[in-house]
Amino acid sequence: MPTSTLPPTLHQTAFDWLGSRYEGKVRDVYTVGSEVVLITTDRISAFDYVLRQTIPHKGQVLNQLAAFFLRATDDVAPNHLLNVPDPNVTIGRRCKPVPIEFVVRGYLAGHAAREYRSGKRMLCGQTLPDGLREGERLPTPILTPATKAEEGHDEDISKEEILRREILDESTFETLERYALALFERGSTMARERGLLLVDTKYEFGRDLEGTLRVIDEVHTPDSSRYYIADGYEERLASGAPQQQLSKEFVREWLMEHNFMGKPGQTLPDLPDDFRMTVSRRYVELFERLTGQSFEPASDGDPQARIEHVLRERYERN
Repeated sequence: MPTSTLPPTLHQTAFDWLGSRYEGKVRDVYTVGSEVVLITTDRISAFDYVLRQTIPHKGQVLNQLAAFFLRATDDVAPNHLLNVPDPNVTIGRRCKPVPIEFVVRGYLAGHAAREYRSGKRMLCGQTLPDGLREGERLPTPILTPATKAEEGHDEDISKEEILRREILDESTFETLERYALALFERGSTMARERGLLLVDTKYEFGRDLEGTLRVIDEVHTPDSSRYYIADGYEERLASGAPQQQLSKEFVREWLMEHNFMGKPGQTLPDLPDDFRMTVSRRYVELFERLTGQSFEPASDGDPQARIEHVLRERYERN
């Protein structure tokens, strides 16, 4: 499929008039007084690298899914969400990010499975039992924190190391641990109601200007989470067949098939257009499976112009 036939995508924004801009892996973040403007682009990352090609509709899916789950879990943990003025934009409370990602795992999959296959039975201070099969449910969900690297790979870290290095104090860590495990429980319940299993996910937190700890960024989206299809899970596990999943793990698998895992000396491959559309369809499928709603793509015009119009209406009027 030639690129010219793909829907318009949003690679990045450049709204100098809006304020200081921080470019994350998939979001452009502007600070405006006590608020932050999070613009979810169509960029995609894997192995801590941002790929050169964008994925149609991905930013809209992520932004709307994040808002859906933030609203559905605000009784479990406070979050930063204020409103969603555009399909790709979230306005949130300004928060100072906590420099640790709180990763919760309910099944042996992804990075944990790769570590387990290498013979490791300790992950971030958590002991894993012998005899687990890839994709098997863990006895209880475990917290496996990771440092948030500005560049390169995030690194596993234990609670003990976080406290020893004084990255967080014990009270803050325990509060965020409680939030993360409770959010995972809520997310797991919501997923089961839609015929899915929440395998693992990460949560990011920050402290607002009044000192309240809040969930920031995204919750239970395919960029931060892995889902298995519940139907047939036990049969696939028993036979050793790969689990059917809705996540971006299949993007990582495609990259691995093309000899890229983010290691030194490896060349980042380009995503062909037909694969970009396959990824897009997977994101839309997950949105519809998780929300029970039909996905309505934003207009096919220039997404940057559309977003700029919405933001000028909000901030220049004020």
